[in-house]
Amino acid sequence: MMRLLGSAKRLCNGLTRRDLLHVGGLGLFGLGLGDFFSLKRAQASTLESSPGFGRAKRCILLYLYGSPAQHETFDPKPQAPPEVRGEMGAIQSSLSGVNIGEGLPKTAQLLDRTTIVRSMVHPYPLHGTVYAMSGIPNVDTKIEAKPRHPRQWPFIGSVVDYLAERNGEPTPNVPRNIALPYLLHSKANYFPLAGPYGTFLGTKYDPVWTEFNARGIKVVPNLGGESGSSEHFYDPNGEIDPRERLTISATKFRDGVTPRRLEDRRSLLRQFEQTRALIDRSPRAESYDSQQQLAYSLLTSNNVRTALDVQSEPDRVRQAYGMTLFGQATLAARRLIEAGGRFVTVFWDSWKYNNGSWDTHEYHYPRLKKVLLPGFDAAYSSLIHDLEQRGLLDDTLVLCFSEHGRTPKLNNRPGGGRDHWSRAYSAIFAGGGIAAGRVVGSTDDIAGDVVSTPLSPKDILATAFHQLGIAPDTTVPDRLGRPVPITGTGKLRRELLS
Repeated sequence: MMRLLGSAKRLCNGLTRRDLLHVGGLGLFGLGLGDFFSLKRAQASTLESSPGFGRAKRCILLYLYGSPAQHETFDPKPQAPPEVRGEMGAIQSSLSGVNIGEGLPKTAQLLDRTTIVRSMVHPYPLHGTVYAMSGIPNVDTKIEAKPRHPRQWPFIGSVVDYLAERNGEPTPNVPRNIALPYLLHSKANYFPLAGPYGTFLGTKYDPVWTEFNARGIKVVPNLGGESGSSEHFYDPNGEIDPRERLTISATKFRDGVTPRRLEDRRSLLRQFEQTRALIDRSPRAESYDSQQQLAYSLLTSNNVRTALDVQSEPDRVRQAYGMTLFGQATLAARRLIEAGGRFVTVFWDSWKYNNGSWDTHEYHYPRLKKVLLPGFDAAYSSLIHDLEQRGLLDDTLVLCFSEHGRTPKLNNRPGGGRDHWSRAYSAIFAGGGIAAGRVVGSTDDIAGDVVSTPLSPKDILATAFHQLGIAPDTTVPDRLGRPVPITGTGKLRRELLS
């Protein structure tokens, strides 16, 4: 368990100074002194009896921005009326009596290695990426497109990175917190979305992002674009040229800059920095220095560059993951965790005016059949098989979720469509101590409301932290130094664990 506020100086009564800071800060969340002492007494026995604590050594998060429909993925309702069940049916999985959407045949055959949750629920049918990936208590639409707003809370990968550093873990050969394939929503011709950032922990805990600039080579249905037309466009999640690469700009030398010249420049920079020895070091300066060190390590190390080189994989492996941006990014994620990455995130994101994502208000079935379901099915099934064959699945946590689900009833837009819905949706998890062959929760006859075992996004975060060896009730300091719970109201859910 990690406690990270203040010094560890122990007082005569056995409490530490940081414990007293917890008492003062937790009052903001309705916990008094008596509650605090009770909590402290319960923590030791709780952790000792909790299965799987620290079992996951690393994590891969697959985030499906835009939100898949539960009906066509993990909670089909083949007996529902046509306006609910839609055009696609259900197929039997490797779990007796458990069906999933017909568009996921490869995933269906490995369901016995996973846990499906059919009872995800929260109050906000909005694209709350911050809400899904942090402990923030609610969706705030005014700051959803403001990643640096002071009210934002830190991304789960950023918290993992922060706590590892404060816990004294050695600097890894690969950044602990990496995200692929490009800065979230930066290709959508709108604005970057908040969510995957260090926020009040500092910019040094932002993910290290890869970059991908090539368009796709397959024409796929357009979701309307800014003009509202149904013209087609080239989506990299439909197909990419196998020669296209994911890169990190800091891993490339500019023309004419050799490793020797880079070291000479760094030596001169060190000499210059020595002249500033008496200058006060602000938190911003410390963050800048750490980013310099990270950039230098990326430039001089082959670890990240080699891990991103999916072209070195056998062609059969690459084809299995799918020659799509999501598929090749997922393959790169496996290579990154093999190289020493701790938390790697792969976003299935928009490309040009919100096209390409899972936000299927229209052209729902053309998008699902031609791009979304085949692309996910290939990448996800290959990742699980790959990790299992390499002996990595047992201690690699694989999370796959989104912001919400989609409406039970289809709308009348072109190509069919389902709108936003957060009263019931699905997610899938595997590895790292997650139970194998389990379905958690259930919904009503139209997958519109949860009828058993509701789970919130905060519960998923709490359980993920627990599996990664971080107590879910751990706090981190906000901009004013007050302790903030890393999972908000989230609770460890043992239903998910083996």
